[in-house]
Amino acid sequence: MTALWTREELEAATGGRLTGADREIGGASIDTRTLAPGDLFFAIRGEARDGHDFVADALGRGAGAAVVREDRAEALAAHGPLLAVPEAGEDPVLTAMIRLGAAARARTKAQVVAVTGSVGKTGTKEALRHVLSEQGETHASAASYNNHWGVPLTLARMPAATRYGIFEIGMNHGAEIVPLTAQVRPDIALITTIAPAHIEHFASLAAIADAKGEIFSGLQPGGVAIINRDVPHFDRLVAHAQASRAGRIVSFGEHPEADVRAQRIVLRPDLSVVDAVVMGEPVTYKLGTAGRHTALNSLGVMAVIHALGADLARAALALGTLSPPVGRGARTALEIDGGTAYLIDESYNANPTAVRAALATLAGIETGPRGRRIAVLGDMLELGAAAPDLHRGLAEAIEAARIDLVFTAGPLTRHLFEALPVSRRGGVADTAADLIEPLARILRPGDAVMIKGSNGSRMGRIVEALKARYANDPARRALATGP
Repeated sequence: MTALWTREELEAATGGRLTGADREIGGASIDTRTLAPGDLFFAIRGEARDGHDFVADALGRGAGAAVVREDRAEALAAHGPLLAVPEAGEDPVLTAMIRLGAAARARTKAQVVAVTGSVGKTGTKEALRHVLSEQGETHASAASYNNHWGVPLTLARMPAATRYGIFEIGMNHGAEIVPLTAQVRPDIALITTIAPAHIEHFASLAAIADAKGEIFSGLQPGGVAIINRDVPHFDRLVAHAQASRAGRIVSFGEHPEADVRAQRIVLRPDLSVVDAVVMGEPVTYKLGTAGRHTALNSLGVMAVIHALGADLARAALALGTLSPPVGRGARTALEIDGGTAYLIDESYNANPTAVRAALATLAGIETGPRGRRIAVLGDMLELGAAAPDLHRGLAEAIEAARIDLVFTAGPLTRHLFEALPVSRRGGVADTAADLIEPLARILRPGDAVMIKGSNGSRMGRIVEALKARYANDPARRALATGP
């Protein structure tokens, strides 16, 4: 294990005092369930639990040390090495993590990229991680670590020798991005798109655009602002970039004036082919994931690669081996009655724009001789008073995508279910778990079934149940059926 932080660096950055036997620090964690030996465990106070209650467990699992409040250190000292930090802010441990993240950002010579957007930020971040990892040491946010805990944690984990740092930044209220982008201090900031996600907390889409535009406030002097040219609020986002320290604004999309422009997108069931012009240079590449939305986001990836001065040809080649992140389009073959059906896992999250994109992708999937396209949709949350209409409005997209059957889980998607013709109604339930058996009973070879909903809808339960029952994995089937 390569040391990420020395004792002296930890104490200088946090203002704390490290006591107990020395253990090498190789990472950072706020969750004992995913903690690796050598991680620095931050005992952050959460909404429901206090991280100090897990210090003994963390140290027992091999944590290099635990970061604790100064006034809790004496009571926890017997469990192992502690970095006791002084009172500062509402949560001194979180403050210490932010300070350590600032130290990580200050010591690195990496080129740093920040990504936000209503849809596609995690997929775009993962695509950047994928293509840049072949060109230099790349550090990126894990999963969707994009909030007031995830951003400083990702910074604190960044090795000094990093060449490219990729950070995802999220929000569901105004002014949340400002402190996060100030910590990241990106050289390049990208906005994927603007859509009615979290609109419950905003007066309009324009207000969401303003909130996303905050990412440019943290740009390093002379940095590059990259903006989707196809979004209706493009000019509004440009104004945010112009008010920042950006030295250059680059646009991407299908718009004829986009700097990184798609001239042609060929959509196939399992991949896409993109003919693009990148800052005047023609580039053709295969994308190892399906869907027009993913192809359009890949243009933003190419804009970042160009802005970094990285190798465009190598990046274009690497995009061909890109696979979708978990819950964002991953596909699994299901063995059913001697044949094969296909599961498309879009269960990670949902908003109206993302659901429409997923339905369009499902429309392009080839089914078997008797196969059907089946959409299983959970409630889209945080849409405010417009939620019933926004759910009902998906009926048009389902019609356009020629979806054969629709199953819905939750009170909001019931509005959609009732708006569908009887011939398309597959089943309706109060919860995702209640759909598992009805869906399993009707699946047959040749079907393509897509699962999507907001995290709170727990649609991932359906994905896991279908994989356990039908995926070609004996261990999963044993768990599902028992001895």
